[in-house]
Amino acid sequence: MDTKYISSLLDFLGKSPCNFCAVDTAKKWLAANGFDERRLDEKLNAKPGDKFFVTKNDSAIFAVKVGRKKAADTGFKLIAAHSDSPCFRIKPNAEIKSDGGIVKLNTEVYGGPILYTWFDRPLSIAGRVILRGADALHPVSRVLHIERPLLQISHLAIHFNRAVNEGNKLSKQKDMLPIIAKLNGKLESGNLLTGLIASELKVDANDILDFDLVLYDTEKPCTFGLNNEFISAGRLDDLSMAHAALTAAIEGTDADTTCVAAIFDNEETGSGTKQGAGSPVLANVLHRIVEEQGGSLEDFCIALAKTFMVSADNAHAFHPNYADKYDPTNHPTLGGGPCIKVNANCKYMSDAHSAAVFKRLCAEAGVPCQYFVNHSDVAGGSTLGNILTGQIDIEGVDVGNPLLAMHSVRETGSVADHIYMIKAFKQFFS
Repeated sequence: MDTKYISSLLDFLGKSPCNFCAVDTAKKWLAANGFDERRLDEKLNAKPGDKFFVTKNDSAIFAVKVGRKKAADTGFKLIAAHSDSPCFRIKPNAEIKSDGGIVKLNTEVYGGPILYTWFDRPLSIAGRVILRGADALHPVSRVLHIERPLLQISHLAIHFNRAVNEGNKLSKQKDMLPIIAKLNGKLESGNLLTGLIASELKVDANDILDFDLVLYDTEKPCTFGLNNEFISAGRLDDLSMAHAALTAAIEGTDADTTCVAAIFDNEETGSGTKQGAGSPVLANVLHRIVEEQGGSLEDFCIALAKTFMVSADNAHAFHPNYADKYDPTNHPTLGGGPCIKVNANCKYMSDAHSAAVFKRLCAEAGVPCQYFVNHSDVAGGSTLGNILTGQIDIEGVDVGNPLLAMHSVRETGSVADHIYMIKAFKQFFS
């Protein structure tokens, strides 16, 4: 089994505690493998054989390998994933001083985390800081990743809530605020966090204009199990699929067809942002490539009609303690291979035709494949596939590797499944 991919995944996850860090890590990885950075506000100059990437708002990235043949002749091959995961975002004016000089931070829940899993863990801060630039319209963006433990969300002792193990409704505003410091002097609003940021980035505190900062668990990603067959890490949903897509973009060998690994942001909150799958950003990039190949609007439409997309967002693995939550005949198991996600009410874009395409790709790559279908009494979520088809007229399939404890601060995946998915994606891009 090719464990180099697992070492690479654990490294990628460790360097990517949030969406901004994930894109920054992806940029460095792609650049080290011959991809040039280009800008959306300049001409792409997408020549046959070129390898490049563009970013949107520092939290979405699109890696492109331009084929030798025109897109109108071959279509595009697309793999889509997302960079964001459920977490806690730090609010403006965040410091709250309590009795005894204890300072906590005011936070807001992003997406749908399993709140209990965030208690009593060493946490830290990561994200994006906006600094004063040459003029008001051109501020400077810096990535922040503080790697030492800084905060903790502490449980109330069982002595004050004897029924805590019988179910305990949590208030996101009251119960989930982390402590960061004990101060003896007067706390002036904004000084603590701003001073920390300035120190970490080695900038003047007066140049800090704003930030997008979140909390993350500082415990390192790892493998576990008798034979190290499982992966334990935060943000497997969906950075594991982003890692697999980027690996395929780097290692894929198709020289004729333009291949794109598209990593969007804000899937966990509906994708309705300029960097999300609900925006026209990917359609615009594809359209510009067709135009630079001398193509018309009709050529663009022809290219889309020949395009296939794999929407890659993780699925739910069978949990041995909760068998009744799963469909009786379609519950994927850890280590059983990539899952094709199917829903009768069209929450996923998969149908028999697109599922058949992915099954054939898996067979050609020599990997097993499974189906994920919701228990009929349990509503499921949606993902990138159907959102993207509202922007571009393409065919595709929703897939993902099975995970346990999705949206926990630490999720559980399979070493074998990750390697299987990379092989399937490389087959698609080859």
